[in-house]
Amino acid sequence: MFKPSPRNIRFWQIGLLVAVFTFWHVMTKPGLIPPFMFENDRQAAFFFGEPLKIFGRIWSWFVTEADIYHHLWVTLVETLLAFGIGSVLGLLCGLWLALSPMASAILEPYIKALNSMPRIILAPIFAVWFGLGIGSKVALGVTLVFFIVFFNVYQGVKEVSPVVLANARMLGASSKQLLRHVYLPSATSWVFSSLHTSVGLAFVGAVVGEYLGSSQGVGYLILQAEGTFDINTVMAGILVLTAFALVLDALVGKVEKRLMKWQPKAGETEKL
Repeated sequence: MFKPSPRNIRFWQIGLLVAVFTFWHVMTKPGLIPPFMFENDRQAAFFFGEPLKIFGRIWSWFVTEADIYHHLWVTLVETLLAFGIGSVLGLLCGLWLALSPMASAILEPYIKALNSMPRIILAPIFAVWFGLGIGSKVALGVTLVFFIVFFNVYQGVKEVSPVVLANARMLGASSKQLLRHVYLPSATSWVFSSLHTSVGLAFVGAVVGEYLGSSQGVGYLILQAEGTFDINTVMAGILVLTAFALVLDALVGKVEKRLMKWQPKAGETEKL
């Protein structure tokens, strides 16, 4: 089977991105195409923004006016705290319940009830409890990240091979040794899978919290722009948040590669 090289993949990825923005520019540029869905050719730009103006807004934020750094720092701090706290709590609780059948059986209906709750509705409650500062945004982000990590760790530990456990016990492995050499390695791939998903949810928690009450943060900038129907600034904020979410996800990926060196790659497995 033909396997594309990393250089070719990157080329097609960049080409697709350029094609998307080119199409966006053509569809929203007055006079370039006749209007199909709108009464006039300015409505498309009003609803979807214009890429050149969006990139101009981003350039102004980071270079010309350089006034986004404080807001971006606040949002990143909220996101990293929510991501870190939620991940650690999810990991610990997932291990505990997976290894404690009695506690798992007792708490199962309550965990399912909490997970089924639309956690975005907790944002106003957290604002009352923790105020309009960083605390309420972090609390909301933790609730979004926690359950993703928790269920993945729980499932990863539960799916440890009984044969491996039996062999380890026959060799005299203690509970701590089982946790370190059997349970944790088995759950590691599940943990990192959940962390990649949790990155975006941590940003969601921070931004939604800023929407509901804040005077700083990228979510606050987007909310201010929405109030004046400035769709270009809204889109610029979305692109900035997306870019930083991808950066954080890439960092998680690097840590994953470093910690998962022991795991054989697909090609190596086929050779064996």
